[in-house]
Amino acid sequence: MADRANFVVVRESGEYELYLSRWGAVGLDLDLLAGPVDTLSMVQGLGVDDWWLDDVHCQGAALIDLGRRVLLLFAWEGPSTVMRYRAATLDLLREAWPGWDVRWAYDGPAELRTYLGLDPEYVRDRVRDTFPGPLLEPEDEELAAPEPMAAVVTVGSDHCYVVANVADHPIREGAALLDRLSGGPDHGICRVSADAGLHIDPLRRRVGWWVLGTVAEAYEVPERWPGWTVEFWQDSWQEHVRLAPGRFRPPPIDRERARAEVRTAAVRHRSSTTR
Repeated sequence: MADRANFVVVRESGEYELYLSRWGAVGLDLDLLAGPVDTLSMVQGLGVDDWWLDDVHCQGAALIDLGRRVLLLFAWEGPSTVMRYRAATLDLLREAWPGWDVRWAYDGPAELRTYLGLDPEYVRDRVRDTFPGPLLEPEDEELAAPEPMAAVVTVGSDHCYVVANVADHPIREGAALLDRLSGGPDHGICRVSADAGLHIDPLRRRVGWWVLGTVAEAYEVPERWPGWTVEFWQDSWQEHVRLAPGRFRPPPIDRERARAEVRTAAVRHRSSTTR
């Protein structure tokens, strides 16, 4: 299965070059840890390609703005999308790109096009349906994995549910999500290292959400929750923990160990990967 990625290099003049990697999305964050010089060499070796992947099929991307010194990236897989490694990976990227503004593109390829002043609708798929992941039982084997593909959903101060994060983020369901959760398997407390989540306060009609990957139309989510106040916490799962005390308790993170393990993964990746 292909893991396609787009790369964009913006020259000091403002002109840009678009590149396509048909096997470059998985491990894209590890590739970028090589720093600007080696990354540019890798990208330019792909050859210029004018194919913009859409927000359904683009599994990773990086925009390198040489003039403004901005690195804008996202990935669907890799240590940057894992709670245990997220902060460590971004820290290491900022160290590998000193003086650069390293940013995450939560809206996927549309955010790259917006940065360039291009129409984001070019990579949108507005006709597709929303595909929510199934609710997981507390004993589901997926939750036994070190980094399960799971979205934690807490409701008020009493309820905690877990949704398989294998399709659309549950935030895209809008308030209809509450009906789906009603009568579902309540976990009471979620202790997993999730990669997405949201907290719903039905009384105040407020919802906050976060993600370690991307969500198509991320900044348009409030339109799916009319009459609600919607807060986007980006990758701040800590805000979820704060607002759902006792309901979401992910495992503690050893930051230095995480940094060491990401460095090791980067070395192994570069020695075994061909773009």
